[in-house]
Amino acid sequence: MALEKHGKAIDLSHHLSDLSRARGTSPLKGLIKYVTKPGTISLAGGMPHPSYFPYADISANALASDNFALEPTRPDSSVSWFWKLFGAGSSKEKIMPITIPKCPSQADDINLAVSLQYGTAQGLVQLQEFLKELVGKVYKPAYSDWTTLVQTGNTDGWSRALQTLCNPGELILTEEWTYPSALANSQPFNIFPVPIAMDSEGMRSDDLRKVLSEWDETARGGKRPHVMYTVPVGQNPSGATMGLERKKEIYDICVEFDIIIVEDDPYYFLQEGQYKPKSERSSQSAHKDPGDFIANLVPSYLKVDYQGRVIRLDTFSKTIAPGSRLGFFTCNPRFAERLERHGETTTQAPCGFGQSLITQLLKSWGYEGYTRWLHGLAVQYTGRRDYIIDCFAEEFHLRSSIGTTGIWNGLEVYDLYAKPKRNASGLEKFDFGPKLISFVPPTSGMFIWKVMRNLSRRNSSLSWPRVESSLHLVGSSLRRITSWTAVKGTFGYPFPTLTSMH
Repeated sequence: MALEKHGKAIDLSHHLSDLSRARGTSPLKGLIKYVTKPGTISLAGGMPHPSYFPYADISANALASDNFALEPTRPDSSVSWFWKLFGAGSSKEKIMPITIPKCPSQADDINLAVSLQYGTAQGLVQLQEFLKELVGKVYKPAYSDWTTLVQTGNTDGWSRALQTLCNPGELILTEEWTYPSALANSQPFNIFPVPIAMDSEGMRSDDLRKVLSEWDETARGGKRPHVMYTVPVGQNPSGATMGLERKKEIYDICVEFDIIIVEDDPYYFLQEGQYKPKSERSSQSAHKDPGDFIANLVPSYLKVDYQGRVIRLDTFSKTIAPGSRLGFFTCNPRFAERLERHGETTTQAPCGFGQSLITQLLKSWGYEGYTRWLHGLAVQYTGRRDYIIDCFAEEFHLRSSIGTTGIWNGLEVYDLYAKPKRNASGLEKFDFGPKLISFVPPTSGMFIWKVMRNLSRRNSSLSWPRVESSLHLVGSSLRRITSWTAVKGTFGYPFPTLTSMH
């Protein structure tokens, strides 16, 4: 696809909500541009003097960017996690000390006098600079005047985008299965979703066109939506990954019908690719160079956005820590200015402690170091995904087939059965019993979306002692899996968060 358009964003201000249009500059935040001028002595704003901040500095032992190897690791046996719990055989972490002083020794130093003070909704200058480099090198927007703006995680980002774009009573487009908190955020505003059918890549472009072209305001109870909410990578909850061609198809439809795309992409850097059984799997990472890793990620919607109609939501929750409550928008300057006005009188800026620690870490790592860190994380989570499915393969009989309906249409679906038991003569009885679980291995993200089959005691065709034995195996397998993952790596929760929709 040849798309190298780098003109400025078009005027999309007609998409702004009444609330957003009514927002003015915060009276106090508007003063900051004058207060921060060199030589100015401010007597306004209620800003505590930095000498009274009870921190002389903040130090942390951070992990080095290459702390995680680029080869996947897994337990050698079902009990090896037990020895790892007590440190046996575990590799030593690579430590990189960082310190943030109260006062800077150089003009561009990150310091507590600034980061712990009242600041603008734009965030620390050093963080802004890093984010612009990251977006320019990784996402490569197809228009020239894009900008970034910090927020306090993608939940805050979506809340701000929703209120900036939508009036109460409007409808929004989204996948037929989507992140429940996003819908919970919109419902109090009387803004409800219009589901678009899905397949192996997430939202289907043909169904999107059908819904929009056949829109009937009377039947639908409202005007045609002008905002789309989508999770295109590590789609929550399906784990699907949308490729560039599908994004281009959907983007072109959004241009035709004048739709704004809110791209919620927390799992972007956790792209794991297709699952392969152990017998077919290479022990080596496909890409040793961080540049190759970035180049082989599926592109963002920003890559095809030549009009500035995408508001991208990024977060450090999945790549640094969720408690940091730090993320950022990438969008056209008009939308960014309205989102900033919203932030000025609500969240203001992300917490100064989190901003300063993460910004110092990113500055110490540099762009190359951060992408190396992201590469290591992707390898680790790929190993975790593979391990949970490997455990299922060892504990159960797995049958694979190609899905024919719904979002699993065309995908390889794995069905789990209890393994055949041996009779008194030692021969296996090939009675697999009922189907217990069905799932499709995710290609991105942290979730394996499983379907627990309907096992009812009213079903007289089932042998319930056999069923209960099989379910006991499910529980034992999950305990084995989560025990290992709970002690592996640095995150506080394991990869195999199993989401049951049935």
